Amino acid sequence: MIYPKSIAALIEHFQKFPSVGPKSAQRMAFYLLRMPLTEVEKFAQSMIDAKQNTRTCEICFNMSSSSPCEICSSPQRDKSTICVVAETKDLIAIEKTNEYKGLYHVLQGLISPMDGIGADDIRIKELLNRLTDEKVKEVILALSPSVEGEATSLYLSKLIKPFGVKISRIAFGLPVGADLEYADEITIAKALEGRREL
Repeated sequence: MIYPKSIAALIEHFQKFPSVGPKSAQRMAFYLLRMPLTEVEKFAQSMIDAKQNTRTCEICFNMSSSSPCEICSSPQRDKSTICVVAETKDLIAIEKTNEYKGLYHVLQGLISPMDGIGADDIRIKELLNRLTDEKVKEVILALSPSVEGEATSLYLSKLIKPFGVKISRIAFGLPVGADLEYADEITIAKALEGRREL
């Protein structure tokens, strides 16, 4: 079926979102068309507001409504620890635990030669500049256990070592409630590697 130009354009825009294929984009477009006009206007305005009022923190590169962000400007945060994450969504996942009280550094990506992303394309230089501050005692690498995450972690650890700060990595392994028999070899290997004494 050939859609009117306006609907085809809407479907095309929805398809630009990550993990949204043609069928999902079509469902979203038709859902939007069934919404009352006032709701569509609120939705459109919220997208514009988010785009206009979100900035990147000049210190950690987190997305925030202010710069420096709320985390970097908080006097309650531990300035001796920096947790390195790939994206803001990873920072939010860690913050939801209420366990980590240090600062962050958002790389805004991972090294991925296959995608044409090199070390100069992410915020590595800025991280190294932050390590000249003598208050920093530990860098925690909280990057995914993917090929890109592993490559970025290895690269960062080589660059950070000369600064004399402790480098640690979050543990990976089996999720709580998972059955060992259904876990893949890499997950089990990471769980064994990250074991600790009881």
